[in-house]
Amino acid sequence: MKKIGIACDHAGYEMKEFLVGYLSSKGYEVLDFGTDAPDSVDYPDFAHQLGEAIDNGELEQGVGLCGSGEGMAMTLNKHQSVRAGLCWDNEVASLIRQHNNANVIVFPARFISNDEATRMLDTFLSTEFEGGRHEKRVAKIPVASK
Repeated sequence: MKKIGIACDHAGYEMKEFLVGYLSSKGYEVLDFGTDAPDSVDYPDFAHQLGEAIDNGELEQGVGLCGSGEGMAMTLNKHQSVRAGLCWDNEVASLIRQHNNANVIVFPARFISNDEATRMLDTFLSTEFEGGRHEKRVAKIPVASK
């Protein structure tokens, strides 16, 4: 069974609940890092849990959601193994996989519909990394140890 993680704050809660059901119906085992209610919370508390699961090899891919998507993306990208891309249309969802080998897609839940999210998620999950000229660029993303 394919495994994927998902994390959100209060602004992304309703869309997260929808996407958990959608992913489950497509055969994914979904690790839900919360939040588990629409009450106001701090997105880093949930983003870090998803990022740590990717860092420690428990997961290869994930989905992040918050109001604008920006806070979730910024927090997730603090993790060495995470390459999170903020998506607002299908072309971007394809490009973050093809060119950046993104392993987390982030949605601005206040600005897109569930239908748009599922289209982008399907594109993200079915698009392969092109490699080639992009490989050396992606290899430069993690911060080297000093």
